[in-house]
Amino acid sequence: MDLTHILSLAGGLGLFLFGMKIMGEGLELVAGSKLRGLLEKLTSNPLLGVLVGVVVTGAIQSSSATTVMVVGFLNAGLLGLEQAVYVILGANIGTTVTSFLIGLKLNYLAPAAILLGVVMVMMFKKKMAQQSGMVIIGFGILFMGMDTMSSAMAPLRDIPEFAQLMVQFSNPVLGILAGAVLTAVIQSSSASVGIVQAMAASGVVGLGGVIYILFGQNIGTCATALLASVGTNRAGKRAAMIHLLFNVIGTLLFIPITMFLPFVPFVESLSSDPKMQISLAHILFNIVVTLVMLPFSQLLVKLAARLVPGKESEYEEMRLHFLDERILQTPPIAVAQVVKEVERMARIASRNFKLAVRVFFKPDKELRQQIRQNERVLNFLNHSITRYLVKIHALDLMEADNRLIGSMFHVINDLERVGDHAENILEYSEQFDGELPFSSGAMEELKDMCERVQQIIDQSIAFFLEHKPNKEASDTIISAEEEIDDLVLTLRSHHVARLNALECSPEVGITFVDILTDLERVSDHATNIMYAAFDDVCA
Repeated sequence: MDLTHILSLAGGLGLFLFGMKIMGEGLELVAGSKLRGLLEKLTSNPLLGVLVGVVVTGAIQSSSATTVMVVGFLNAGLLGLEQAVYVILGANIGTTVTSFLIGLKLNYLAPAAILLGVVMVMMFKKKMAQQSGMVIIGFGILFMGMDTMSSAMAPLRDIPEFAQLMVQFSNPVLGILAGAVLTAVIQSSSASVGIVQAMAASGVVGLGGVIYILFGQNIGTCATALLASVGTNRAGKRAAMIHLLFNVIGTLLFIPITMFLPFVPFVESLSSDPKMQISLAHILFNIVVTLVMLPFSQLLVKLAARLVPGKESEYEEMRLHFLDERILQTPPIAVAQVVKEVERMARIASRNFKLAVRVFFKPDKELRQQIRQNERVLNFLNHSITRYLVKIHALDLMEADNRLIGSMFHVINDLERVGDHAENILEYSEQFDGELPFSSGAMEELKDMCERVQQIIDQSIAFFLEHKPNKEASDTIISAEEEIDDLVLTLRSHHVARLNALECSPEVGITFVDILTDLERVSDHATNIMYAAFDDVCA
């Protein structure tokens, strides 16, 4: 094998990986909001969960990426581990789509596909057509890379040393290790399986020589999710562990099947094409293991809990739960993830206001610490999400996603301000060391005002979380905010009367007015959140 073949192999590998990347990104953009919608359907229904895992992974062509997203959902408490396990099982089936496409004899279509894709990108103005063109271009480049690699590898058939090396990989331990390392380095089982298919197409190896490498590739794909789970809560770590357990147990199951049963001859009898044989082995492995493990999914959850023991802290953690730089490579998923992070911030802001009001009327040292921690988390999220939004805004997004990201800038700023005013309310309580010097009338007025403000916060956040235009709900929020403005004026008048009647001191009167100001501004910021969400969906 001379330098020309080596360079040709490197170029073919580059084309193959680039084609896979272009095709995957195009599919993500075409799927857009539909892909995000599927992520919302992560239910406790086992079959639906598996189906979601299959479809999402089939679209983005990365079981690792799907598992990373599931880790994020778990980390924020929006998904239970029992639900997540079904999606992880389905993700392993979805990742076999690329290998099946490669197994089809479509190489002759590659040049025509590239030409068609380029015409669509250059001639059509609609984004959907251009994105579909990118999928077709990626498809063509992928197959051209595959052909180039296969041709470059052909001389390896005549090198005895290489043949001896491949014989070593017939050993289960060495083969599994090689497959795991290759996939962990490339960070894509689809790509590593494609490389093995290229070797098979050149006649260098047969299915029997690489079957254990295929098993190892399923283990290697867990590396990305394991890395992503570092720094997450225990549920996130357990999800990554379930992904690893699934593939390790599956591999242990298939080693004796391959050694003592005619598994390889059976697969070879299904197709005469070496590439398709490898694809079918890959597909059968993941389908069979999924069917076997599905009834024992709860045992996987329990085993993961034993391997990653402990309980979660009640305090919010100062870190991002959903956002990861790697997700920026898949714009629709990045948009979905940043929305989830903003939703988490909204829940923290709402809860912190509620806790601050509770502590104001009934002092609690433990809750005070929790409020302070939550406020620090809100400030952190405001800065971190803003930086992430700037990066997402620079990506090639659909118009609807652009509007959504634009509205997020306003929403997180208002949520952070809600947190600031909640902290002010906490400080008023600390100012009097829990002994509130207000009259009974003033206390009742404040309680009523706080309940009204909490209601408008909940309504605005619920409106934002819906992501649907609802004129009736927006009118209700606007009307409630106007009532609060009027009520503030009324309560100030009442307090002036109490001051004149010497029912409270001037110092206390100033604090009462300050509290009213904070409550009024909280309602203003909550209403701004509604306006930002309404402008997004109605633009």
